[in-house]
Amino acid sequence: MKQGAQGSAGAEVPRAGAPGGQGGQVRVPQQPGVADAGRVRPGGGGASEVVRGEHTHSEPAAPSAPRGRSVVQRSSVRGQIVDALRAALVAGDLRPGEVYSAPVLGERFGVSATPVREAMQQLAIEGAVEVVPNRGFRVVERGARELAELAEVRALIEVPVMVRLARTVPAERWAELRPLAEATVRAASSGCRATYAESDRGFHRAVLSLSGNQQLVQIAEDLHRRAQWPLVGSGPGMRGRADLVADAHEHTALLDALIARDLDVVRALVGEHFAGAG
Repeated sequence: MKQGAQGSAGAEVPRAGAPGGQGGQVRVPQQPGVADAGRVRPGGGGASEVVRGEHTHSEPAAPSAPRGRSVVQRSSVRGQIVDALRAALVAGDLRPGEVYSAPVLGERFGVSATPVREAMQQLAIEGAVEVVPNRGFRVVERGARELAELAEVRALIEVPVMVRLARTVPAERWAELRPLAEATVRAASSGCRATYAESDRGFHRAVLSLSGNQQLVQIAEDLHRRAQWPLVGSGPGMRGRADLVADAHEHTALLDALIARDLDVVRALVGEHFAGAG
């Protein structure tokens, strides 16, 4: 559905468009042995400064681990950076068409360029960024047509599954998902697109998991994540809090229809939900 969450203290990436007009942050959970992350420098008017491309061959050497402190495995750091970059992408802090340097982002996260580059490679596999040789990574520019195509594919996959589940899953199982649906409403009320995006995916994942088909769940979540990336020219306020809340309330309405086994309403709600995901 339409458009991660703030965690414990750690590295921060400013997020534009936070409630009240103030810049918020996307946090990377702190791990032992990782230095406190810095912030992307704020630009004028509260907007985060775009990190322009830099030659990666001049990147600083990775800092050595302080004595007496445990060394965090690279995969753990990379995973944290992947999560933070995904959240920054959804929040609009990584802007379509802009080139970002791994050394500069690594400096802001308080880590070497290596885990940042590895995280960006993961985003490249997912289609969110593309490699720019000797400069960094450019955020892919997407248009409304691509978003509409993603919505169509998601509907083709999820609508038949949800209709089938509505016929077979008992009401008490659907009732167990009520807290997840209500969590999306709270996340939407925060006005944070990254927070809502994570909660939104969590609800859809729980619904589709009732099918018992993990391949389906994985493919649907990949499509869902891609549908949450910002469009070309979209600003931090393109999707406001009211839009997110309206989208979230569709989750609770869908649960009501699934419990009642009202197949026509299930089809209509899921189709409208995907159509309005942009």
